[in-house]
Amino acid sequence: MAVLIAHVSDIHVDAGRRSAERAGRVFRYLAGLPSPPDAVIVTGDIADHGAEAEYERVRGLVSLPYPVLWCPGNHDQRGPYRKALLGEDANDKPANRAYEISGILILMVDSSIPGRDDGVLADDTIAWLESALAGRRELPALICFHHPPVTLGVPFVDGIRQFRAERLASVVDRNPQVVALLCGHAHTAAVSTFAGRPLVAAPGVVSTSMLPFETEEIVDLRQPPMIAFHLIGDDLRLTTHYRVVR
Repeated sequence: MAVLIAHVSDIHVDAGRRSAERAGRVFRYLAGLPSPPDAVIVTGDIADHGAEAEYERVRGLVSLPYPVLWCPGNHDQRGPYRKALLGEDANDKPANRAYEISGILILMVDSSIPGRDDGVLADDTIAWLESALAGRRELPALICFHHPPVTLGVPFVDGIRQFRAERLASVVDRNPQVVALLCGHAHTAAVSTFAGRPLVAAPGVVSTSMLPFETEEIVDLRQPPMIAFHLIGDDLRLTTHYRVVR
């Protein structure tokens, strides 16, 4: 039977009404699915300013009977993120987590750089990722993070992507059990490849990035929230569907 992963990204919840309404709409939609996913992953930019109160507000929006897995983005702050969202002691170390769900190893990887908008996997994170994959080689794996490690043809996003990605590519090359890499940050549904594997970016919930051949505008705030659904079949082939949440 296929494993179903719901993929949400870039909710940017702040103290205002708009972002919380859009995020709440998405999580209510997921809660009402007649066939629930095995897990929901949220690939960063959870809070808009990284404030503890914003993460507490996010917690109040999410009431799901299945696992919700998080990783931080460039708008997130590791200390408040850990304390309010994960229930851990606040510190500034990379917030990397590994989960085994329905026979899939899901690695939620911290690509954020405190105080910056671009991303990188720190040396400690690369070592953690290598160890996590080596420890469960029998499981198909998803690697999830915020910043895409390739250009996507969106100039603003491409300038603040994940850099030094050749180290990640080497890890993926050494681990054939990696099925795909999932990211956010782009605020647009996009599919590419990285190290010979699918790289799938979730659309944004708070806004949609516009492509340079569409308009001179960088983002469109009028587009409705979107999310992705990833199906992993018995043959370990990834199929992705995108849905508008009205």
